[in-house]
Amino acid sequence: MLTRAILRTMCLVACFAINIPATAAETPAERDARMQWWRDARFGMFIHWGLYAIPAGTWQGKTAGTGEWIMDWANIPVEEYEQLAGQFNPVEYDPAAWVRLAKEAGARYIVITSKHHDGFSLFDSAVSKYDAVDATPYGKCLLKPLADECRKQGLTFCVYHSIMDWHHPAQYRANPDRYNPTGVHPERKREYLDYMKTQLQELLDSCDPAVLWFDGEWTDWWTEEDAREVCTFLRELRPRIIINNRVGKGRQGMDGLNKDDQEYSGDFGTPEQQIPATGIPGVDWESCMTMNDTWGFSSSDENWKSAESLIRNIIDTASKGGNYLLNVGPTAAGRIPEASVERMRAIGAWMQTNGESIYATQASPFAETPWGRCTRRTLADGSTRLYLHVFDWPQDGQLTIPDLPGVPQRALLLAGRQPLEVTRQDQAAIIALPPSAPDPVASVVILEYAQP
Repeated sequence: MLTRAILRTMCLVACFAINIPATAAETPAERDARMQWWRDARFGMFIHWGLYAIPAGTWQGKTAGTGEWIMDWANIPVEEYEQLAGQFNPVEYDPAAWVRLAKEAGARYIVITSKHHDGFSLFDSAVSKYDAVDATPYGKCLLKPLADECRKQGLTFCVYHSIMDWHHPAQYRANPDRYNPTGVHPERKREYLDYMKTQLQELLDSCDPAVLWFDGEWTDWWTEEDAREVCTFLRELRPRIIINNRVGKGRQGMDGLNKDDQEYSGDFGTPEQQIPATGIPGVDWESCMTMNDTWGFSSSDENWKSAESLIRNIIDTASKGGNYLLNVGPTAAGRIPEASVERMRAIGAWMQTNGESIYATQASPFAETPWGRCTRRTLADGSTRLYLHVFDWPQDGQLTIPDLPGVPQRALLLAGRQPLEVTRQDQAAIIALPPSAPDPVASVVILEYAQP
């Protein structure tokens, strides 16, 4: 039985399934084909990197508790913040090492900030000198080498791009004490739209990202019509590109899912720092989350999530049919913090053994799994394979799966493929387990069943 809380959540967000329209003249089958690699990937690495890594959360002796938002938090004048570019020289930046870390962790794609709200670009732009090539001692594009390494090592390259821009003269501080949200000078809005579209085309031409991950759309001056213009522009250049729902006005705050039954631009929802309570059939979504409290590097932020929590977040997200995008914030020198490296490697150790239970799987068929989480896949013969992620190992040695929608055929541990005895009692499957859990974080039991 579905709990009332689950039913209420499903009612609130079920309409999201019709909120994100396919591209013009795109059939549902064509959309499925375009989205397939992303749905199969399930796990990606987010990278927030820019000038904000230099102050690292501290300005004029005061700790902000934020990384990438420090220009807004400390109300730093544009002319003063611009001077950080002259100090940005990431001599330790090693694109191959960054991609290797993501790959070792089991991530299938990387999303990196091309331009955050502060307006500074990590790529070479012909319409701005406020970029890594023209304004820094480093003097080189930071994105293309990473894109090349992704392709070399077999990962998919994607970029984040901010709509809100605290540096561009078309936008201004609507609040004298804060940059967020910006206003726009009406007579200069077209100028900014053309500037933004030019930079997006530069990104497509130089790096060819598979996903454009927008942000900063909550400003009042940005409209759904603007979003449609940008999406049409991008899809004419790259028909197979995937775009998140933050390009438009649909998402409902940090929940990330669309707020009513209107049609909004974008291909997938973007819950932030949270995982939805239930999955939503027919809806693509991706939970983005930090390892500590900040997205950009902050030297004072030591509130790290444990590797166990992060692994279980990946499992929880996949069990509900979503993707998990986990962030790292490199230092100004270009080094990923050791605490992030340690956690990515711990995730990789688990994924090395258990990745089959995450990649290209679908949401659990069960409303509740008190012992952990479940993912599933349909096999070539039409039978179903369940991956039972057991967080709490039963002390009596029996794992009970009530209301199994079929006849159990076999059960085994994913690690080592050890066969397990499975019996059927009424509508339940009972799996006999070893005395102790193979993995202290999440042990995976495979259960295969045929349709009655």
